Amino acid sequence: MSDSSPTPPVKPVIAAGAAKRANASVVGMLLAMFSTVAIVLVIVWLNPQQKADSYRSHIDVAAVAGHAADTAGFTPVAPALPDGWSANYARWNPPGADGVAFWDVGYVTPTDTFIALRQSITANPTWTAAQAQDAPVTGTRNIAGHEWELRDKPKGDRSLVLVSGTTTIVLTGAADFEDFDALAAGSTKILDAGTTTPGAGSEASTTPTTKDSKS
Repeated sequence: MSDSSPTPPVKPVIAAGAAKRANASVVGMLLAMFSTVAIVLVIVWLNPQQKADSYRSHIDVAAVAGHAADTAGFTPVAPALPDGWSANYARWNPPGADGVAFWDVGYVTPTDTFIALRQSITANPTWTAAQAQDAPVTGTRNIAGHEWELRDKPKGDRSLVLVSGTTTIVLTGAADFEDFDALAAGSTKILDAGTTTPGAGSEASTTPTTKDSKS
């Protein structure tokens, strides 16, 4: 009578050297992982999260405007603004393919939003539309005695455009109207003085029309 009981499975035998090498690989991988985590934690500890204010540059806009005046042919506006405002860049842009040279300043508002101010005496409708991100005209806004053209579109930045004599100023950003009004009023005070030298700004006095599409 034959033995029909099942043959037990054969367990593979790993040589001692191979087992040692396998264990060494796992240990090495774990050590490398722990080392990487430790390095990341040290970097985070040495570089704590910065507040929004730490990203603000403090550019002397009036000084840059003064340096740009000879090239520009006029002294670009550099309005004095209420506390909490700062500029993170100010520059003169020479004529591009469109032939338009312009003054360009980036302002950070007290609420950490952004408005770009661009001023030119060689502006044309194409350049103006491009600076306003090709947004349609949706109304007007009277600020400190000047009527600014309002351009905006859903889910986009708004722009205010002023043409005063040979000067065109475009303000573009995602800020509230209160901040736009303050920057617009400070800029036009310089124009009203009959000069575009850097000077003091003013608090905004506004009378918006009923055609404003955003509030």
